[in-house]
Amino acid sequence: MSHNKLFNDAVTLLKELIATPSFSKEENETAEILCQFLEDRNIPFRRIGNNVYSKNKHYDESKPSVLLNSHHDTVKPNKGYTIDPFTPIVEDGKLFGLGSNDAGGCLVSLLATYLHYYEADNLTHNVVFAASAEEEISGVNGIELVLHHLGKIDFGIVGEPTQMNMAVAERGLMVVDCTAEGRAGHAARNEGENALYKALDDIQQIRTLKFDKVSELLGDTRITATVIGTDNQQHNVVPPLCKFVLDVRVNELYTFEEILDIMKDNLKSKFKPRSTRMRSTSIAMEHPLVQAGLSLNRSYYGSPTTSDKALMPFSTLKMGPGDSARSHTANEYIYLSEIENGIDLYIRLLDKVIL
Repeated sequence: MSHNKLFNDAVTLLKELIATPSFSKEENETAEILCQFLEDRNIPFRRIGNNVYSKNKHYDESKPSVLLNSHHDTVKPNKGYTIDPFTPIVEDGKLFGLGSNDAGGCLVSLLATYLHYYEADNLTHNVVFAASAEEEISGVNGIELVLHHLGKIDFGIVGEPTQMNMAVAERGLMVVDCTAEGRAGHAARNEGENALYKALDDIQQIRTLKFDKVSELLGDTRITATVIGTDNQQHNVVPPLCKFVLDVRVNELYTFEEILDIMKDNLKSKFKPRSTRMRSTSIAMEHPLVQAGLSLNRSYYGSPTTSDKALMPFSTLKMGPGDSARSHTANEYIYLSEIENGIDLYIRLLDKVIL
């Protein structure tokens, strides 16, 4: 299949996806579109929930496998939209529409790349494609639901808008719920123990807390207090409980367990992580994917945002057409040239690794 055909089919598919709402947990219709796209080309696939995956024609269990993955769910449209977010519009070389940049352009570019390799019988690796759901909410029915159906995966590419540069590391995200405990009393009589003050003491401790290991790619680990409140409805009652939330962004040099141990030594409040799934990740600079990217003059960096990369127990490179700065913005768009170049670069990258 010619590159021009791959590009045109990718753009047509992306327009169809844009025109079909696919908020996280509501991706049924876009999953159907992806299934139909593969069926129309006589390519076998499977659907698990709203996740769709396929394996190359000459899949061989004795070979290592590379995963090509991106997501087809979107956030809800920004209130600043001045155009219909579900009407794909091409203007001045830009394709406008919700999910065009994050991550529709990546998804269709990786699918086009998969089609390029689908019938090849001279590959050193299997090529597996997966379009996943619930990425925007880190949902449990997304990529985690389908991973064990894919067979052994040795490494992968996760499609997110990076201007086709290489995100070789990614911050982990941990949300921690905290509770400061005091004792109720009458404010006028200076009674009780003010849980709000105890919470503020801990938050001040967090503000001054420094982590020794600073990453060359991701900088330092940061903890930010983002929510605070008591259940008090009366102004004259000293609050016995105060709850607050910490947003923890972890570089690749710390595990969540290490961070929690440090917090235990520095906080008096009780605390509990909501989840430890979204861990920091990195891929070795010596990995063949990264070396191939460097040979194609792709730059590399550490990404401050999280993705499904965090949920994969194998080395992954986050890379895709589009610009992260456009994600979740009003009047979202991607340049058609970015999709065309994305397909070309994905193929040139993988040619260096699996041929």
